[in-house]
Amino acid sequence: MGIKGLTYLIKQKSPNGIQSVHLNTFKGKTVAIDTSIFLYKSLMNVRSNGDYLRNNDDKIVSHIVGIYYKTIQYLSLGIKPIYIFDGKPPKEKNECIQMRNKKAYESKEKIKDTTDKKEIEKLEKSSIRITKNHIDDLKILFNFMGVSYIHPDGEAEAYAGELCRIGYVDAVITEDMDTLVYETPLMVRSCIDKSIKNNDYISVFNLSQILKDFDMNIRQFTDLCILCGCDYCPTIPKIGTARAFQNIKKYDSIEKMIESNNIKNIPLEFIDKYKISRELFKYFNEKIDINNLPIYNSKINFNELEKYLINDCNIAHNRVQSSLNKIK
Repeated sequence: MGIKGLTYLIKQKSPNGIQSVHLNTFKGKTVAIDTSIFLYKSLMNVRSNGDYLRNNDDKIVSHIVGIYYKTIQYLSLGIKPIYIFDGKPPKEKNECIQMRNKKAYESKEKIKDTTDKKEIEKLEKSSIRITKNHIDDLKILFNFMGVSYIHPDGEAEAYAGELCRIGYVDAVITEDMDTLVYETPLMVRSCIDKSIKNNDYISVFNLSQILKDFDMNIRQFTDLCILCGCDYCPTIPKIGTARAFQNIKKYDSIEKMIESNNIKNIPLEFIDKYKISRELFKYFNEKIDINNLPIYNSKINFNELEKYLINDCNIAHNRVQSSLNKIK
């Protein structure tokens, strides 16, 4: 989910904190990728006649095909990707996950009661949940492609953010705005400037510029984001993004805001969880040893990769050859 309203707030308060640039700006750079984002996008969008892409055994391969072509794009531009998988989320996120699972289940049930193809496609997309099989498929793909990946014990954006903070990677590619709260210096999203029609453009969020324009340090920024609404903590009634910003500017911290007694109807659950939320946004802080990373590396195997794409994923031979020529 990310942080509610944070993109809008940055566009309003720190327009210079966002730069829309061509993807080739990152030529020669190493990027950590929040894999789940691309997984969802591929399962939602890589389709044929409204249905998933499937191989001859009727196995869904939309996720493999989508991420394969996205990875080829990066490699062809001289960008080195490191895919980060989600490990076990903290228990504080259980309520959020349960809500998402409930929504997915309800969408699946609604599919049974409609024959409208567009409605079925819409419901199917909202019912998508990532499984171990999806993850295993991508690991096979990455091993053939010679692309590195990490499957940490924790959330992908948190681990990727720390890799970027310590300088192991140059940027983090994701769509989750909470990645900034993990002190990620450069965060890359799909282009948010709708006036740019070129699909190769991206939006780069610069944390130091945002903090400068907000006139906040990372501690204050974290409290702001908790007030806006995150996955770990409920919000306070009648405090949206604008009021959250005003309160942190006025009171400096959540504690001082509470002590002021000017904020009414603060849920007990918020009081119980906001400090824990701060700790979770520091989950991997100073805890990653770059000399002992649990990273999986391999060398590209063009022959096996070609067989896998043609035989297991049913991609046409000429399309496989054309795509592989971009990195050969």
